[in-house]
Amino acid sequence: MKNLLINKEISWLSFNARVLQEAEDKTVPLVERIRFLGIFSSNLDEFFRVRVAVLKRLLKLGELAKKIIFHDPKDVLKQIQDTVLTLQKRFEDIYQEILLELAEENIHIINETQLNDDQAVFVRNYFHSDVRSKLFPIIIEQIEKFPDLKDHSIYLAAVLKKKSKLSFALIEVPTNLLSRFLILPQIGDKKYIMLLDDVIRFGLLNDIFGAFNFKESEAYTVKVTRDAELEIESDISESYIRKVLKSVKQRKEGSPVRFVYDADLPKKFLNIFATDLELEGEESLIPGGRYHNFRDFMNFPDFGIKRLKYENPPKLPHKDIDTHKSIFSSIQKKDIMIYTCYQSFDYLIDLLREAAIDKQVISIEMTIYRAAKYSSVMNALINAAKNGKKVTVVLELQARFDEEANINWAGRLQEEGVKVIFGVPGLKIHSKLCLITCKKEMSYAVIGTGNFNEDTAKIYSDAFLFTSDKRLTAEVGSIFDFFRKNYKTPVFRHLIVSPFQTRKKIVRLIKNEIRNAQEGRPAYIIFKVNNLVDPDIIRYLYQAGSTGVKITLIVRSMFSLMTEIDNVSENIEAFRIVDKYLEHIRIFVFANSGDPKYFISSADLMTRNLDSRVEVACPVYSKEIQYELSRFLEIQCADNVKARILNVSQDNQIRKTGSDKKIRAQDEFYEFLKSRHKLL
Repeated sequence: MKNLLINKEISWLSFNARVLQEAEDKTVPLVERIRFLGIFSSNLDEFFRVRVAVLKRLLKLGELAKKIIFHDPKDVLKQIQDTVLTLQKRFEDIYQEILLELAEENIHIINETQLNDDQAVFVRNYFHSDVRSKLFPIIIEQIEKFPDLKDHSIYLAAVLKKKSKLSFALIEVPTNLLSRFLILPQIGDKKYIMLLDDVIRFGLLNDIFGAFNFKESEAYTVKVTRDAELEIESDISESYIRKVLKSVKQRKEGSPVRFVYDADLPKKFLNIFATDLELEGEESLIPGGRYHNFRDFMNFPDFGIKRLKYENPPKLPHKDIDTHKSIFSSIQKKDIMIYTCYQSFDYLIDLLREAAIDKQVISIEMTIYRAAKYSSVMNALINAAKNGKKVTVVLELQARFDEEANINWAGRLQEEGVKVIFGVPGLKIHSKLCLITCKKEMSYAVIGTGNFNEDTAKIYSDAFLFTSDKRLTAEVGSIFDFFRKNYKTPVFRHLIVSPFQTRKKIVRLIKNEIRNAQEGRPAYIIFKVNNLVDPDIIRYLYQAGSTGVKITLIVRSMFSLMTEIDNVSENIEAFRIVDKYLEHIRIFVFANSGDPKYFISSADLMTRNLDSRVEVACPVYSKEIQYELSRFLEIQCADNVKARILNVSQDNQIRKTGSDKKIRAQDEFYEFLKSRHKLL
């Protein structure tokens, strides 16, 4: 099995290389290409904070680690470093190309050495009025203990010269307080941008260290990435919230797993960082260019020039929802599916608003994994509590990097009379569920593939099923009962729920396709997920493919299955789509002898989603919605613009479909929904 699995970390780097392809693609609007550079950088930060940190921990387990991940973590770390260095070089080349193309648009990014006299006055005034008071230099030779560099922050490592003497200083670039980009006064048609790093460089010698008579200075950008895995202690005498807060604090002080630096940084200064940060292994040291933390470039200014960015079309209405009438009455008539990015997430807000004031509504229960910063969902739930409804929120405190935000929301919800449940011991709650219970034994449920978060709904392609089907609402109710009484294991006949049955059920469905193929009946499987890495599921997919089951895998990110293996995976096709929206919807389809079974799910096909999280895959019974999902998948499979083959070499080759017509799935699906939901 080892030889038939691609390491998931290496496969993830292939996904991020695909993001880099979007930055390189000249058909993508120019500012969007810059933002893809920002996405690439942000993705890589999290990869080191989580995946590389885990591999470094596994190193301490010796031979046992190889059994856990089917690969030697030392070899994987070396491969990661080689791949990252290659991608970093490609990143720098793309950035330089984009700078030239920006110049053709009369947009110029200039540094402190390129200012004319008027610009220099403008920058100096800005430095004194806004920047200087936020800078607090540290002189390295004057301190006993090397400072703890913050994760997510960038620093200028300054080399100060006075005759033959060198001094070293550190200055944090205050991007948490100021924009990374300073727009300078326009000169004719030419627009100018200066990075905050260079504004500080401009004032470094005279305005920061002027009193110390240094004659020369150089400054090099550096950053550190720290282990972000939480350590939740099992002390039952300590409250869960306190444990999470303690772990978040410890994360901020976590061991460094990567040090990124300007390749021109003097060797002597680099050695100081490597020694004092106790960086282990060459793979921890990543040389780069003049600028780091390109995640800030996701907010690069577009100067209001429309052609430089995507013009996202207006959100489409849903033909079965009249916003001037009760949404409850619409859901009573039929199941309704909302597709975010294409249709408005506000339908969910409207549903919660109606539930808050409808006298027939008794209670609202909802799972929250990640909420928007200014969440209308949370405010709607608070409003429902104020209107006398019994409101329960199951809030996952261990949603990575959102722990503090969720703890803050927990406090506010409790203050407003909302009952808050902090998950289940030993299980993350990743399911996306809402249950509205009314008098007269009527209930409504929302079951989704993504978070109840209006911010991410603008850029994440997800699906949310609105239903009053008692087969589904009753079982959603059973899940909320389990959240309250963990000792009671519910029984599910319709929903597929982790950790109770998802693995067994998916394996059973795959085996059913194998039997159908052997007996000459229609047999196929379609999985659209973010990640597919679970070894057992992959083993059954190999078995299915080798017996003639046609398998189509649309996997955005980590992918450990090997295609194109004779007598194993020749019937398995796999590809990924990266485009302006993040492909996030999970769909499972099984041919079932010509009567296809459709499921939407919150779960990826990863071991953690199957065995150690609460996840829900929901059957789609509506023939209308099955048709919509089938068209969605057909359109995805027809994409020959943004789709890339997932092969063993992981080189993101363009997927050819045999059609001369250019088909871009996200645009095509929008047009499909526009036609389907056109209001008369």
